[in-house]
Amino acid sequence: MSIKPPFTELEINTQDSGFYEGYSLPIALISKISMVLLVLWALVFPVGAGEMLSYVNGTLLKSFNVFYIIAVGVFAFFLFVVALIPSTGRRTLGVAGQKPEFSNFSWFSMMFGAGLGVGLMTFATAEPLGLWGSNPLVVSGAVAGNSEDALQSAYRYTFLHYGFHAWAIYVVTGLSLAYYAYTRDMPLTIRSALTPLIGRFANGFFGHIIDVLGVVATILGVSVTIGFGVSQLVDGVYSITGAGWMMDTTGETPVATKTGLIVALVLIMGMSIVSAVSGVGRGVKYLSNLNLVLSLILLLTFIIFGSFVFAMTTYATSFVDYILNFIQMSFGAYSPMSLEEFTAAAPASVQALGAEDLASVYSSATGPWGSLGGFTEGLPAAAAALSEADIAAAYEAGNEGRQFGWQAGWTTFYWAWWIAFSPFVGLFLARISKGRSVREFVLGAVIAPSLVCFAWMTILGGTAIDLSLTDEAAKASIVGASNSAKLFVTLEQMLSGGFLQAIIIMCVVLIMTFLVTSADSGILVMNTIMSGGAEETGVFHRIIWGVILTLVIGTLLLAGGGGLSALQNAMIIGALPFTIIMVGMVLSLTKALYNDARRDN
Repeated sequence: MSIKPPFTELEINTQDSGFYEGYSLPIALISKISMVLLVLWALVFPVGAGEMLSYVNGTLLKSFNVFYIIAVGVFAFFLFVVALIPSTGRRTLGVAGQKPEFSNFSWFSMMFGAGLGVGLMTFATAEPLGLWGSNPLVVSGAVAGNSEDALQSAYRYTFLHYGFHAWAIYVVTGLSLAYYAYTRDMPLTIRSALTPLIGRFANGFFGHIIDVLGVVATILGVSVTIGFGVSQLVDGVYSITGAGWMMDTTGETPVATKTGLIVALVLIMGMSIVSAVSGVGRGVKYLSNLNLVLSLILLLTFIIFGSFVFAMTTYATSFVDYILNFIQMSFGAYSPMSLEEFTAAAPASVQALGAEDLASVYSSATGPWGSLGGFTEGLPAAAAALSEADIAAAYEAGNEGRQFGWQAGWTTFYWAWWIAFSPFVGLFLARISKGRSVREFVLGAVIAPSLVCFAWMTILGGTAIDLSLTDEAAKASIVGASNSAKLFVTLEQMLSGGFLQAIIIMCVVLIMTFLVTSADSGILVMNTIMSGGAEETGVFHRIIWGVILTLVIGTLLLAGGGGLSALQNAMIIGALPFTIIMVGMVLSLTKALYNDARRDN
């Protein structure tokens, strides 16, 4: 029985002349208007915008937390299956015999710089330290936070958030785009990845909306990354210069001032626009190579002066623990716990409390960021008079609610962040991976970077934890620092004098180059989508989108009283529609690979 040829007649009309020459007018205008409206809303109503984004985000997480978790688990297993099947794994992303465009070193450096970059600078110490203090085992009361017993579970979830699942999100998008672009000669744009499912509908308004969602997700994903990065950049410059206008030191933990954030943002985005104008062959490639070299120098510093033996022991034991818990973490999803469910699980003495006291106990017992001690101290008088056994039982009754709150606030946040970043990184990976096999793409872009991330997290983060375990003063300084300052505080505990200053200066340069790489790659990718997949886009439009991206980040940094919360909320909201698109990509690619294998036979 013959199989119909695949649908490849994708028509994305672009303007022949004028300001939008070479661009799809509907995609460019809808994307631009959406972002301008977001900027104006956050600018005119900063507090209201922050509150509304927080409310919508909370509502969506209650309904879609399970969807996020299960979807990402499916992405990871799908890719492993595709790579392992001989007929699909050996397929070349291009014509038979085609050689890769970039060397393995440049390919890996660009992939690493665009895919993680500044995230590893901010969270190399902050993520393991944060999970050392709070992870599902700590939340359940099985181990105490910030203790030696919590080390294994801290790295189990560190590896989860920066391991195979995380990179699988990028590769699902990247592999889908590359497959259709290089084996079927279709435009390198998001709608191409859904053509096996939607066929000719990709040529109309439905196709435009798919591409717009990719642009919006990219803008918000890149915005969060740059938001974290400029905050750490300000911390680093403050460590070198001591410039008081950059940091607010009045609170318990110093934080970057709004002025410091905006100045750093304008500096980074100005450099990014210049780099984006130069194109992927020059600016991004050379910056990515520089990033990798500087990263290796920083890693070597921690290997020599940090806790390398502790880190390698932690790496080995944590990796085994991660693999053993891989399936459970892939699909173990939690839903919100209602007051009725909590009451039914609580002891009779708690059920007998008045409505107000019961609601207070429920709220505390299901709050993910506390402990049994904090729960006990915060009980209303009537509940505090209960026996220790009943209080402990009430806390245990809220465990499912705590697990949901923790998962939604941590793992799901990460999945949404990676998903929002995936149109950008996925399309970027597709652009630089022509000529590689499917198996090479999966192994090179899922397993290899994950193993490097694990090493980075255990060497830098492990040093911070080891210092905290052996020195209470160091623990107070490192654990008490803000996320963006933890790396610099750890370095101050390891080094001193001129060498310390030199390494901090190098870290600031590394943060800057990572930020520029992320931003300029994002600008290039957004223009590729809006031009219907063209690899060469107008210089003036790259500049315009660089300015729009700057305004989106700046206004959301100031929304809701300042900080990163509005950016994070907007990103999680924007990631949800693209998660649905990614599920469609998996179904489409499955159909395409199956039918292509049948055609070959």
